[in-house]
Amino acid sequence: MENMFELGLDKAEANYTPLTPLTFIQRTALAHPSRTAVIHGDIRRSWAETYQRCLKMASALRKLGVRKGDTVAALLPNIPEMLELHFAVPMIGAVLNAQNTRLDSKTMTFMLNHGRAKVFFTDTEYHDRSREALMGCDAKPIVIDVDDVNFDGGERIGKMTYEGLLATGDDGFVWDMPDDEWQAIALNYTSGTTGNPKGVVYHHRGAHLNALSNVIGFGLPSGAVYLWTLPMFHCNGWCYPWAVTAVAGTHVCLRAPQPQPVFDALARHGVTHFCAAPVVLNMLINAPEEHKQAFTQQVTAATGGAAPPAATIEAMESMGIKVVHLYGLTETYGPSLICEFQDEWHSLDGKNKAAKMARQGILSLSMTDMMVADPGTLQPVAKDGMSIGELFVRGNSVMKGYLNNPEETAKSLKGGWFHTGDLGVWHPDGYVEIKDRSKDIIISGGENISTLEVESALYDHPAVLEAAVVAAPDDHWGEIPCAFITLKAGHDDLTADDIVAHCRANLAGFKVPKKIIFADELPKTSTGKLQKHVLRGQLTA
Repeated sequence: MENMFELGLDKAEANYTPLTPLTFIQRTALAHPSRTAVIHGDIRRSWAETYQRCLKMASALRKLGVRKGDTVAALLPNIPEMLELHFAVPMIGAVLNAQNTRLDSKTMTFMLNHGRAKVFFTDTEYHDRSREALMGCDAKPIVIDVDDVNFDGGERIGKMTYEGLLATGDDGFVWDMPDDEWQAIALNYTSGTTGNPKGVVYHHRGAHLNALSNVIGFGLPSGAVYLWTLPMFHCNGWCYPWAVTAVAGTHVCLRAPQPQPVFDALARHGVTHFCAAPVVLNMLINAPEEHKQAFTQQVTAATGGAAPPAATIEAMESMGIKVVHLYGLTETYGPSLICEFQDEWHSLDGKNKAAKMARQGILSLSMTDMMVADPGTLQPVAKDGMSIGELFVRGNSVMKGYLNNPEETAKSLKGGWFHTGDLGVWHPDGYVEIKDRSKDIIISGGENISTLEVESALYDHPAVLEAAVVAAPDDHWGEIPCAFITLKAGHDDLTADDIVAHCRANLAGFKVPKKIIFADELPKTSTGKLQKHVLRGQLTA
């Protein structure tokens, strides 16, 4: 028998349109035209003004010859122009490649060539590396300088400035809906430790759904005031350029997330939400008292990119900042799991509550399924909080694939799941807890040691500012845990024996670091991730 619900009920333009985050800014400009959209130093722009600037830039780019499927690259900090490009570029069917502002020129050259960038927006602060990167381009893109009024210095190296290009656009421009929601909207490159980075391709559907998932998971209310401490180039700012716009919020821009301007923004602008890697939260916790300012509003911080130690969560909450723990990768548009807070956790003491919140959690609303399983057989492990397997996810916020790299795409999506490469356990309540990257797990005398577990114990020591644990080669055990540690000011007298004694009181004996190295600073990526491959290299050099 035919299904009567399929007869004469075909999809039509009136009832089925491609999902895209571009509709968010159109709606917000209509609903709240006079509400403040952007704050950047002395710059204040409404949503009506911001939408108009996006339309004009889209028009200007089209006049410049940018067409559907072309790549527009941008090397910009967290400034209004970067926000506008998240809308203007896809409005004409082009693809935004937001580049890491701390990359070397050689890597930038690779990305410009690999993505075949048609236009390259670059902040004057980065003129040296941009100029050098362009010298190696096979086909040089049109270079547009962004001359931020809140930055002194730098040089212009392009054909014209952002504002000059904007002036060529038409006020009455009508933007294009994507033909298909599977159409590419962004190109982001992974920060691989070996070889060239891989180009991760996002589609309109995933960006739309992940943005709305963020709205709900992060509790973004209408009119939220969002502080840009997370780089907009990192997974397109975890899709928050689109999420904050969807709720007609205010984007407060910061070129760099230093403690004093962060606390100043909390107090001056009434910031309600921000995202940051755990290293940034740690920086705020340990900021000089003279940099801290009181604020009266409820502030919520989402953290991810690395597992936050329970001690960091506890310290943030004691400062009056609620923490939401997110998990994701470049390949999953940023957040794909969220540590959804359980009602019964309210009754726990601070330490135990923070330990629960430090887990990676359950699926975000834009994802469909997850499992912790044997990477070879794809058989799920027991939900006992002890059996280790690889985390696999699937859903609408998984990338289209890697640009011009079918082999790696097939490998990463094999078996109908995205292979995260992260090892973890499945708790009886269904929550996932990441124990390590597969490349970071330490196998000492046949025993698996989670570097994250050891680091969490180290952060519990009141004198430890930062900690990273890696495997050190050992003739007897094969590998042993080695801890690199930076100390808080005033604790220079702390010894390796003190650290070992602290760990012995909190860890099984075989997990205690056998080597302690004190450092003034630990190497990190621009998004706050500790570069463990650099530390491992120091041990084998």
